[in-house]
This record gives sequence, structure tokens and C-alpha cells, in this order.
Amino acid sequence: MKVLLFGATGMIGSGALLECMDHDDVTGVLSVGRRPTGVTHPKLDEIEHDDFLDYSSTIERFADCDACLFCLGVSAAGMSEESYRRVTRDFTLAAADALWSVRPGATFCYISAAGSDPEQKSRMMWARVRGGLEKDLLARGGGPTWIFRPGFIQPMRGVTSRTTLYNVAYAVAGPLFPLLDRVAPRHVTTTERLGLALIRAARDGAPKTFLDNGDINALAKAEVVDRGASQS
Repeated sequence: MKVLLFGATGMIGSGALLECMDHDDVTGVLSVGRRPTGVTHPKLDEIEHDDFLDYSSTIERFADCDACLFCLGVSAAGMSEESYRRVTRDFTLAAADALWSVRPGATFCYISAAGSDPEQKSRMMWARVRGGLEKDLLARGGGPTWIFRPGFIQPMRGVTSRTTLYNVAYAVAGPLFPLLDRVAPRHVTTTERLGLALIRAARDGAPKTFLDNGDINALAKAEVVDRGASQS
């Protein structure tokens, strides 16, 4: 399976990239981003791209990708609804449309967030925008589409966030994570588990369209079990 990856320099995307590079079923990763990842690996090919609404110069390279892991995203803090909608909704739909125009039926895995509101009635701007995008993306019908709605995500394997405040929060929560994982497993996950769940959904599908932390953890666990069985 060849993966098209957006957001590989962010926390979630870099975690997904690590899992893709380690996974035997992922034969290649085509990363699209404004900056290079700084990673060198035989599986990894990179496109530096500035215009996330226009892929006319790169679209031919999407044609042999079996699935897209769309991990590109920004915090809504300090952004107007118009600006946030452009980055969150318009960038995502442009990528999906570009992929499906050259590879109809390719799988699309989108990283949304817990609390997104497809009915767009929430008082929180980000929840309305995210929810509206989910609805629009599913209506495209270009290929199997899985919506991941993680809550708290603990970074693993040296992964960090580009947001300093988030890194402080993760550092504080890190020692508590094993306890949180035991007492509230449906509310917490890790970048490692999320990466494995993305790969499994991209390759085999998922039991339901919208996947919260509990579903993410279950998919990751199933993937670990299956990989162990195949290697034994």
C-alpha cells in the first residue's frame, strides 16, 4: 500500500509517518508539505508544496497512491472563522478531490477532533467548521472515507508538537498517562496507536465511519495482534 500523507511535520502526521516507515504493508509514503520532514528513509518521497488549493503541478504523482492520511490541521485559537474554514475545510476537500480525480476509490482518512459537530449548531466555531467539513467530505463519495475524532493524544517515540503550550501540557500529562490509560481508555490515545489505526483503516477499512479514541485504540490493538501473529 502506498500512502499519500499530509501534515507529516506536525505531531499527528509525524507519528503516522513513523508507523508507516516501520510497517511492512506500507510500501511507500508520498509526503506533501510546505517544509521538508527532515527524515530520510527508503520508503519516503517528498513534495514541497505551497498552494493547498491547487495540485495541478503535482497531481500526477498522486495516481499510484492507495490511500491518503490527511493529518494537516491548525488550532483555531486567534483565527477568524473564515480563515479557519479555509485551512480546515477548503484545504482538505482540495486534497481529496485531487486524489480522487486521478485515483478513484482511494481511501481517505481524515483527522478531525472529538466534539466536532456535523449539524453545525455548536457555539464553538471550530466544532462547526470541523463538523461541516466531515459532512462535505463524506458527501463527495470519492472512496472509502474514515473520520478520526481523537481526544487527548499522548506523543510517543520522540514526537513533539509545534505548539509550545501543547508540549508543556504533554510533558505534564506524560507521567500520568499510564493511569489515565487504565481508568479512562476511551478518552486517551497515543500518536503510535493513532498511526497504527490510520494504517489499518486505510488498508482494511474500519467498523464505523466516525472513530473516537476508544475505536482508535481498538484498531491499533487489533493491528498489533495481527502483526504479531503474522511474524510468529
